[in-house]
Amino acid sequence: MRRPLLSVLLAAGVALSTVAATAPAGADAPPTSQGRAKFTEPLVHAHRGASGYRPEHTLAAYRLAVQQGADYIEPDLVMTKDSVLVDRHEPEIGGTTDVAAHPEFADRKVTKKLDGKATTGWWVEDFTLAELKTLRAKERIPALRPESASFDGQFEVPTLAEVLALREELSARTGRTVGVIPEIKHSTFLHDAGLDPEVALMAALTKHGLNRPNAALWVQSFELTPLVRLDNELGYKANLVFLVSASGRPYDLEAHGDPRTYTDLLAPASLKALSKDLDGLGVDKSRVIPRLADGTLGTPTTLVADAHRARLDVTPWTFRAENSFLPVDYRIGTSPATHGRMADEVTRFFEAGVDGVFCDQPDICVAARAEFLAAP
Repeated sequence: MRRPLLSVLLAAGVALSTVAATAPAGADAPPTSQGRAKFTEPLVHAHRGASGYRPEHTLAAYRLAVQQGADYIEPDLVMTKDSVLVDRHEPEIGGTTDVAAHPEFADRKVTKKLDGKATTGWWVEDFTLAELKTLRAKERIPALRPESASFDGQFEVPTLAEVLALREELSARTGRTVGVIPEIKHSTFLHDAGLDPEVALMAALTKHGLNRPNAALWVQSFELTPLVRLDNELGYKANLVFLVSASGRPYDLEAHGDPRTYTDLLAPASLKALSKDLDGLGVDKSRVIPRLADGTLGTPTTLVADAHRARLDVTPWTFRAENSFLPVDYRIGTSPATHGRMADEVTRFFEAGVDGVFCDQPDICVAARAEFLAAP
């Protein structure tokens, strides 16, 4: 029997509060192998959907991503005032919806502390689902993505239930299992607001038959507490992914006085302890191949090998085609919005042995993977 990660954290002096609940059910996953990783070839995760082409976290972005060949779609989860899980990158929605154009919600603009930082805007947890459904999604970075911005105002904010229903529809239509890799956003913040995203998530996964070991499902978080709770308290049976930033530390550990950073948690001994409960790491791509001081792509670190020794998959984020996001040696021309050589960049990561990639332009990553797998 696995030693729960919770006990590892408690042994380190971290008191993490949990509340018990239950869950069942399932759906089939892509084929797996018995090797150092779960999959026979690297997966392509549509980061917030095909978010290089459509406003992120919309059903249209997910439809396009699957059409382009993505294996998994990624919804980010926050909660409404009436405890419904909805799909937005952050609890603050000023940058991804047209809420600022709604005078009836002008008084909802407030400043809150999000993971300890003062942030001003409109907050999902201050809206009921009915109110949220009157808003429309918009492109977050229109200057770099004018094609996506041309769809501003056309799409609703989807609920998790709608995303899971779409996954089922797309799986049936394409004849292949479309996976889903939801991320619980800012769990500590949501709990402080009196909400419970983990219990709501378990209810949704159970209803849609996804809570079993071979489901095409991975749940992610930048915090350890929700992953621990899912695994040890709530009866979660599929895969769990710990997300890792380029720097800093998990806010839940910070809130409990645990000084460990993300870098500390990636040490080989820590990875071994984490692997008793977790199945993978979703890391800032600089953790796998850092950029040099001049902005060019460097050489791989030992992280992939270290994680594989602990039987943890590694999926870096985020691959974006615009020059603005690429290493300088993979850019074409000088315009920040021009698409550079992302296919070549992502191939470097395939060569480094990663188990999947998060992509804003899934079609480019799918094509790069095909070429990589076909090479001698």
